[in-house]
Amino acid sequence: MPWGTEHGFEAFQTGDAVTPNIKAFFELNAHYFRHVFLAFQPKSRATLKAEDYFPAFESFFDCCHNIPERALHHTMLNLAGEERYARGALIEFTNRLVERFDIRWINEDVGIWSLHGKALPYPLPPILTERSLSLAVATVQEVKRQLAVPLILEFPGFTEGSAIIIGDMHAYDYFRVLADETDSLVNLDTGHLISYQYLKGSRGEDLGGEIDRLPLARCFEIHLAGSELSPTGFHDMHHGILLPQQLTLLDCLIPRCSKLHAVTYEDPRFTQNGILLEPTRPSFELLRQIMTTPSVM
Repeated sequence: MPWGTEHGFEAFQTGDAVTPNIKAFFELNAHYFRHVFLAFQPKSRATLKAEDYFPAFESFFDCCHNIPERALHHTMLNLAGEERYARGALIEFTNRLVERFDIRWINEDVGIWSLHGKALPYPLPPILTERSLSLAVATVQEVKRQLAVPLILEFPGFTEGSAIIIGDMHAYDYFRVLADETDSLVNLDTGHLISYQYLKGSRGEDLGGEIDRLPLARCFEIHLAGSELSPTGFHDMHHGILLPQQLTLLDCLIPRCSKLHAVTYEDPRFTQNGILLEPTRPSFELLRQIMTTPSVM
């Protein structure tokens, strides 16, 4: 939910609120969903004050008031950052949003979201070393102690052109050990998993390989965001068009994830009238068919 776009928040004379496109989408489609998550974007460089976000968030959650569960995708916890710094004010800000809007869980990619206080345009994956893992364990434990709701760890993205792999650990092993040592539930993003395998040189059916190295028994949520494969690599586009490999991977993951609670379709794209754009409709329908199969979840 960025600020100043047709699929996000805008500043109106009456205050900050979602755009008409967002309202129209939920009027048409809210009945399809059991949960909704809002990806946090700072509205400015000003010091975070929860009150500054209350009007916009209220507008968003009013649109989807009949969807039972709410979650927040954080972007500022910086769980794999190498720098040690105080997160107290950030946690307090987050907990105030949690309390006011009945948010049930917080999710964030285990990545490096900022360096020396400066936000990155796309989060870097963690440094895949034992030292980095130890730092991440300490950070996750600290954040979990202070958050008012569960923290769900998301496997990070390795998008071509945005990711730099440093270290010799297998990313799946890093993630599994982090989840085990912090006793955390996890989110497996299908695109992120495929992006890592692609960078490792996997192709075809192997893009969904090695999943038994992941903490499947801790999987609480699975994400699917629009992605592309091209001769230059994997691209995490968030444009609503899912790869067939993502849906195949979802089929493999669901029966192996005993704690699975939510499957999330990220960043749908739609018209001013709330109708899904034509290229995204097949993806949404295929995903809906998987999720309405009686044996699923």
